[in-house]
Parts: sequence; C-alpha cells; structure tokens
Amino acid sequence: MAVQNRIRKVQKRDRSLVPFDQGRIVHAILRAARSVGGFAQDLLPGVNDRLFSFGDDEHIATFLSDVVVAVLNNDPHHWIANFPPTIEEIQDTVIHVLRSFGFVTVADAYECWRWGKHWVRAGAISLDQFVGNGYPTPFHEEVLAWNRDQGCDTVEGLNHIVRSGKIAELIQVATERYERNLDQAAAKILRQAEKGQLQMIWISGPSSSGKTTTTVKLTQRLAREGMKFLMLNLDDYFWPVVEHPTDWLNDRNFETPEALDIQTLNRHLRALLEGQTIEKPVYSFKEGRHVGTKPVRLRKGHILVLDCLHGFYPPLTAGIERERMFRVYIEAANMLYAGDGSDERLTQFTDVRLLRRMLRDAKHRNHPPMGTLLHWHYVRAGELFSIIPLMGLADHWVNGGMPFDLAVLKPFFVPDGIWPRPDDLAPYDSFLDARIRYRRVSALLAQVAGLTLWEVEDPQLIPGDHLVREFIGGSTLKIPHNE
Repeated sequence: MAVQNRIRKVQKRDRSLVPFDQGRIVHAILRAARSVGGFAQDLLPGVNDRLFSFGDDEHIATFLSDVVVAVLNNDPHHWIANFPPTIEEIQDTVIHVLRSFGFVTVADAYECWRWGKHWVRAGAISLDQFVGNGYPTPFHEEVLAWNRDQGCDTVEGLNHIVRSGKIAELIQVATERYERNLDQAAAKILRQAEKGQLQMIWISGPSSSGKTTTTVKLTQRLAREGMKFLMLNLDDYFWPVVEHPTDWLNDRNFETPEALDIQTLNRHLRALLEGQTIEKPVYSFKEGRHVGTKPVRLRKGHILVLDCLHGFYPPLTAGIERERMFRVYIEAANMLYAGDGSDERLTQFTDVRLLRRMLRDAKHRNHPPMGTLLHWHYVRAGELFSIIPLMGLADHWVNGGMPFDLAVLKPFFVPDGIWPRPDDLAPYDSFLDARIRYRRVSALLAQVAGLTLWEVEDPQLIPGDHLVREFIGGSTLKIPHNE
C-alpha cells in the first residue's frame, strides 16, 4: 500500500540529519514482533484480525510502518528540511501505532528494548546488563524449568494439581523456594556489609510484585544478624496533586519516576549517607500536598532501606558510589503457559500483577476495580521505561510470583467477585488498552480451576506471613511504611 511521504530527513540524537528510511521502521517493528513469537501473539478477533489478511509478519510490519509514516506526515513541520522528525518522535509514533492496533505484546517488547538502549547510551547500564525486550531472561528460564519439574508450567497442569488436592504441597515447596531465595539475598548483603561500605539497600520492581513483604522478610533476616535500619517512605516525595494533571478519565499518572521530586530526594539521600540531618517532607494523601517536614538522620552503623518502584532509576542515586548500595530486583515472574501449552503462548506477568493490585486496591484503598483496570496503561508505561530495562543492575533477583497465584486469586474475582462485568466496561469502549486486558484476563480466569474462599482464608494452607497475603488479606506481618 503506497502512502504519501513528504519527509526527507530524520534528526539523530546528535542533531545531525540523515535521509529518512522507512525500511528501518519496518525492521524495528519486525524485530520486536519476532522477539515475542510473532504478531500472532496479539491476534484479537474484532480488533486486529483483518490485518492478518496482509500475509506474514513482514507484510504486517510493512503495513504498520505505512501508518507510522502517515501519522508523521500529519505534522507539516516535518516536511521542512530543517524541522524533520527526531528519532524519539518516530519511536513514540511506532509505539502509538502498535498499541492503537492492539499489538500490546509487540509494543511492550519494542518499548523495553528502546528504553534499555537509552540507558546503555546514557551509561546507566552496560551492554552486559542490557536485557533486550525484558523477557525471557536466564532468570525466567530458571523459573520455567522449576515449574516444569513441579508439573505447573501450564494452566492445565496447575488445574490438575488443584483438582487432585495437591495444592498444599505446591504451596509449601514454592514458599520454601521463595524463602531460600531471601536467605541467599541476606547472605550476599551481609558479605557486602563486612567490607564496611554498605549504607543503602534498594528493593525495586514492578507494581504488585511483592516488594513490601519481601522488604519486611529480608530486613527481619538481617536484623537477626545484628543489622539496624532506617526505613525511608519515599511516598512523601510525591509532588502535590495540583502538579499532576488529570487525563480525560480524571486519572493521574503517579506511576512515573517524575511523579517524585527526584532532585530533593537525591539531595536528601546523599546528605543522609554523609551523616547529616534532613528535613524530610511529610505528604498527606488526603490533602494531596506536603503538610510539613520531619527531621531525619541516619545513625552511624545503620543501613538505609528503600522499597520503591523506581529504585534503580539513575537520577535517584546520582552521585552515590555503587559500593554503598545493594540492589534487589523483584518481579512476579511465574512462567505459565496458557491451556496445555501446545500453542506456546505464555500468560503475562502483568496480568497477574493487575489482579493482585486490583484486589489490594479494592480491599485496602477503597479504589474501584474498574479504576485499576483503566489506570494500568500508566503502570505499564512506567515499568517499561525505568524498571524492567534496568533490572540488569540488580545484585540479586527475587521471584515474587507464585505458581499458584491464579488459583488463589480467582475466587475473589469470578463468578461473584470484584472482576468488572462487561456492562461496566461499555462506557469505555474506545479505551483499547483496557478492553484488551479485560478480554485477556477474563479468558485466563475462565481457564483456571480456583480454590474456594474458605481455602484461601485458611492460614494452615497459606501462612499469615506469606507474600500473597499482601494482596488477598490476612497478613500477620507488620508493615512499616514510615521511619
């Protein structure tokens, strides 16, 4: 299909101009698609199925590149030789087009690769720490191998375990594996602390991956070895609500690192490590603004502990020596194939985390489930920019995903739980991201054999200090949100 193109140049990152080459766009889109198993991973009847009539992945990529060119030509400034589109504008447009046609898995791969390369160029990570499209990595392959050994690498396998009454054994061995992982993390931290330079521990990872419980359990282990801590609540560094504009749903994006006052936070972190007293802001979520300050000082011999979505974001720790920090990365990385695994389509971590957060928001924050679903595109954009591409910085990786997550979560959602009904989504029919996630998660929940609410609430089956209790309720852990 021929499209009009008046763009002759592209502005590179060093501001030099080079000829516009649509073939490079085709190649980038195709590479992203192939990295996740092809465009068919995002085939959605009624959304993008007609595009598959174009033929194979290369023809679909070519069509999508035509749309990118058409969108770029919509700005007449780009027709002028001295005002061509920048590489960043072209990449933004590629992501917009992919998501507009429902190719969310491909878009995620493209975006993660894009920002990973950005952080390599910025010197924040090395090529050895570059994780490509973020998945699969050796970490994920290890999880998949373990799941396969337990017979729970597919939804069908998990269902067999549930129906045969063997779920208690799976919960026990998975919990033991998670706890051993924390033992390993604690041992690494203690070894680094023996060198005398460690002053800061970061626990970072995507939303609802289990950071809070992991932070508590890890510090408990270290405290038994004599370590003392200052837990700093970074929520106090949010900008006032008036500085967070709303979108057409009256929603605000608190999922980006720029939602925090990065400059003040970095300055305070450096001051704390030098033994100075800071006047830490106190943020009122009820009022949406700072309501005062509180003097805080890191005592000699104490370790600063920070549980933060964007803990690896380079500007947060600018000017702080690497040897002073230990970084833990946590992801709910349960590797699970849909159905019997024959189509080799993996379920998505982000869908399980969406369910976790939706349940936590409804139970503990009085936030409607539909609101969480409509907000999730902000969550995903933030983690693809400054969380997942930076996971190569971690000194230790923790898997906060449990092979039994879906079986435990299901009774809270369907058939009579909090999962939105189709009529609830109807007013947002044009919100394609939410529609796609709704359809995908609905189909996933329909596949899963869930436990009963009575079983889920039983502390003999799921201990009170278990990570999943952070989301389903009934946790016996004390969660220290403030220092």
